[in-house]
Amino acid sequence: MKAMILAAGRGERMRPLTDSCPKPLLEVGGTPLIVWHLRRLAAAGVTDVVINHAWLGAMIEERLGDGRSYGVNIRYSAEETALETAGGIAKALPLLGDEPFAVINGDIFTDYDFAALTVAAQNLGENLGHLVMVRKADYPTGRDLAIDANGKARLCEEGDQAMTFAGVAVYRPAFFADIAAGQAAALLPSFMRCMERSLLRAELFSGLWLDVGTVERLNQADGWAVGQR
Repeated sequence: MKAMILAAGRGERMRPLTDSCPKPLLEVGGTPLIVWHLRRLAAAGVTDVVINHAWLGAMIEERLGDGRSYGVNIRYSAEETALETAGGIAKALPLLGDEPFAVINGDIFTDYDFAALTVAAQNLGENLGHLVMVRKADYPTGRDLAIDANGKARLCEEGDQAMTFAGVAVYRPAFFADIAAGQAAALLPSFMRCMERSLLRAELFSGLWLDVGTVERLNQADGWAVGQR
């Protein structure tokens, strides 16, 4: 299985740190955020990795190179301007192949076992995707989601345990069939189309997870990293 790490965002909420450094290269525990992912992927046996980039993308390529230092093989999908999440993935599809692949947000910190994504890919059945979710955090996140009795993702309804997409998933290429290469597109509309057809599986992850979207949470992740080495 191949994996893609999303690294094209500008990181507006992290300024001024991201004025001169792409957000995935900001360090947590002395190691760039994205390198934590690369090492965990390598440990899980996922060694073919695609990274998209836009803002200060040359710095990402210079820092990570071909990935050999981290036990992986990296190919890059450069975007002149960020295409948003779904658009960036759609553009990279030629590098990802015809089989299900994993996608990981470059700006999260987690101890999720990426080996589980290989299992999820092998057991997708008719589903077009598999989402990892976490319980809703005490800071602003994306649209509230839930998991139904059949293990499928859906929009959160009254009485549900509110959950947040963790930025870790497996998709079939067909999940992005409606998005043209080079077209900017957010991910939520694709989620909703897939959920309407009941073709999006989900799991709840209760381990360590943080959306590193602010300087304060970057500092929080830095403290957590001590126990992750």
